[in-house]
Amino acid sequence: DRQLESHMRRIKGLELLDERESTGRAAQKGDRVVYNTRLFLNRGEEVSLNERQAAQLPPDMLRVEGGVTFIDHTIVLGRRRAIAGIEQALIGMKVGGYRKVRISPHLAYREEGVPGLIPPDAVLVVELWVREMHEYSSSPTARPRR
Repeated sequence: DRQLESHMRRIKGLELLDERESTGRAAQKGDRVVYNTRLFLNRGEEVSLNERQAAQLPPDMLRVEGGVTFIDHTIVLGRRRAIAGIEQALIGMKVGGYRKVRISPHLAYREEGVPGLIPPDAVLVVELWVREMHEYSSSPTARPRR
């Protein structure tokens, strides 16, 4: 999709590595999106963030697929509640879609990193799956798309 390629190219430090598109409406700013991630350091080592966080979360926020624990993260696109690289990569995705992106440090955890998990100035490779999307609406009863 040309529009996606244009969006990804405009964002310096975000590179699309793989994608499996789905059907339906594409996510845009203002939409509430439920998504899962797997994070890897650029050299291939998986960051065990999901496992560490899962121990402290209620079971309804977790899903296990193929022996891998995923956390259902929910954000409203454009409100800066996730690292910039993830939020930008979610724009244009559809429910059921998958993307694998490489994210430069300035769109991730910068020079701080995440102590014990992500070193300072780390390049990340992130896999993303969109599970649900709630269209932006001024109505408080916006319906979810699954």
